[in-house]
Amino acid sequence: MRNTGRRLFTSEAICMGHPDKVADQISDAILDELLRQDPKSRVACETMVKSGLCFIAGEITTHGYVEVPPLVKKVIEEIGYTDPTSSFNSYSVGVLTCIEPQSPDIAQGVNEDKEKSKEMGAGDQGMMFGFACRETPELMPMPVALARKLVNRAAEMRQNGTLPYLRPDGKSQVTVEYENDKPVRIHTVVLSMQHAKETTLEQMRSDFRKHIIDPILPAELVDQDLRVLVNPTGLFVQGGPSADCGLTGRKIIVDTYGGMGHHGGGAFSGKDPSKVDRSACYYARYAAKNIVAAGLADRCEIQVAYAIGVARPVSINLETYGTGRIPNARILELVEKHFDFRPRTIIDQLNLLRPIYKQTARYGHFGIEKPDYTWERTDKAEALRREAGLAAAAAPEPVGAR
Repeated sequence: MRNTGRRLFTSEAICMGHPDKVADQISDAILDELLRQDPKSRVACETMVKSGLCFIAGEITTHGYVEVPPLVKKVIEEIGYTDPTSSFNSYSVGVLTCIEPQSPDIAQGVNEDKEKSKEMGAGDQGMMFGFACRETPELMPMPVALARKLVNRAAEMRQNGTLPYLRPDGKSQVTVEYENDKPVRIHTVVLSMQHAKETTLEQMRSDFRKHIIDPILPAELVDQDLRVLVNPTGLFVQGGPSADCGLTGRKIIVDTYGGMGHHGGGAFSGKDPSKVDRSACYYARYAAKNIVAAGLADRCEIQVAYAIGVARPVSINLETYGTGRIPNARILELVEKHFDFRPRTIIDQLNLLRPIYKQTARYGHFGIEKPDYTWERTDKAEALRREAGLAAAAAPEPVGAR
């Protein structure tokens, strides 16, 4: 059902230098290198970072080979932890590994066998969700889309030297005010950014507004009552893994839709696409985005569930929150006709056996309009619109909206 009246909704995003994102990027960098050498690699790679230590553990079966310590150091250098006086830096970080092959019990359920007509099965059980809505051009919820753009903008300002006092760690948070489910204004922006010791709070407040906030927020949703909080504790000098332990897969809400919609609990980074925790979430986003792009609904969430070793989902569910222009049952029929949720088909349609994953851990998994993000395409929207009997022009009032 639709929400009526006014309400506030908040989402956050984190910079590439946040300890958990450092861990995500290392896990995905290892995955990328193995996929580059052997696209059939099975990878479940977990990372922990803290002070001068990086610990890599997991299950990997591959014909490729990665010299892990140099790769880890390269990722940390790219992120920006290069100060040799810090307890966490690319030069002196110690790297420990504990990696074993994928369990044969799992492998036998996932592996294909054409001679026995056995399809590729799901790499685990569980439920995955995809979501899309009309709040932004990229069909993402506005709070998380803006929060993600803010931290990516901050990284750009740090890396190009515009704000040289910025350091890699940081967070953003955006609160959007809604009226009858439509964004009407930006209520609050929080930016907590790691910085050089000598930087003043007054300088950061001025610079952040000029170089980060104003270029990102939609001007029509900003008024004089916008609340901006910059480094609310007053200082953020010590950051990154020197200050906090980082773990792969701990920012699952940041990585998806900012808390708007549901989450099945599975993380993305360090997992090859045989793991439906990752690939099915990407495909569910692909399906939901095409439904919204086609005008069949203004909001769409798709849930898909799997049993380990079984190719076809045990269930597919669809919800449009009262915004559907045709009945949900009919939309679900179109989804089942145009989208094949079997793991092998997902991998082939989205071309997922490529080294594309470190960038998703760094810049975001959804709402990024780049060629490698094949799950962001809306190439099925026209066929869906045509079969639904909707005109390409302005869509009629949603079913159940009155």
